[in-house]
Amino acid sequence: MNKPQPTYHIPVLLKESVKGLDIKPEGTYVDVTFGGGGHSKEILKNLGPKGRLYAFDQDEDALQNTIDDPRFTLIEGNFANLKNYLRLEGVKEIDGLLADLGISSHQINMPKRGFSTRFNEKLDMRMNKTADISAFEVLNHYDEYTLRKIFSQYGELKNAATLAKSIIKARENMSLKTTGELNEIVSKHFPKLKQNKFLAKLYQAIRIEVNGEIEALKKMLQQAALLIKPGGKLSVISYHSLEDRLVKRFIRDGLFEGQPEKDFYGNTQVPFKKVGKLITPSDEEVAENTRARSAKLRIAERTQSPYQL
Repeated sequence: MNKPQPTYHIPVLLKESVKGLDIKPEGTYVDVTFGGGGHSKEILKNLGPKGRLYAFDQDEDALQNTIDDPRFTLIEGNFANLKNYLRLEGVKEIDGLLADLGISSHQINMPKRGFSTRFNEKLDMRMNKTADISAFEVLNHYDEYTLRKIFSQYGELKNAATLAKSIIKARENMSLKTTGELNEIVSKHFPKLKQNKFLAKLYQAIRIEVNGEIEALKKMLQQAALLIKPGGKLSVISYHSLEDRLVKRFIRDGLFEGQPEKDFYGNTQVPFKKVGKLITPSDEEVAENTRARSAKLRIAERTQSPYQL
């Protein structure tokens, strides 16, 4: 097996996110976003001989980073299916879960993956290379209304309607095949001095749609509430407001929309309670790793309240 590259991915808020798990040496923990293995290695440092760590990643490239440790198991799969995968491993409850959401540095830096605005490559953006839908399908086959909705909701782009129209018009004459073609089509709609920022938001929106990231996050959080023992911890790092709002709302209400149910005394029955305040990277960490710039860490503790899907 090839040795993992040290630059595969620099873990963000490493000490803070693992500390938030309040690890018990004999406990069972899950890292649902393995990547380069940085967070997993830190968790293992805090586990005793009887502790267990299960990690998830749907990107086959991450498998090269697997850790040779009898306490560790790497599962190739989407964390949207967290509960079923753990059940196959004989695990029905855990003491804590860590998630470092979004895209890895490796995925961005690999031109052929099509995640980066910097390279002229095929439109792909699949985290799971075997998935059916890529950025090509989204941009060439989705209708104008759906594209506008994706750009607005997932990229929070104010000119989503204009972008969608331009893409629809452009593909009347040709199929969009590369990131360079996409950049050229939409470049006139972005302020010149902020083009990179707006392109990043556009790519984020497409990537989220391609990988079903929002629905996967919702499913993972709901299943985490079923799996984590009372008193166990949830530690989640997000990188854009859409993800962070979902995490914040679920910790507060146990729901993504609507209002939580109240008991006879008017108390809400929610699966988690927040621990401490929102944590963001230090200036020093941002200087060393620019990807950390937008990171937000929320930590929660599983309550005694019953919770079921």
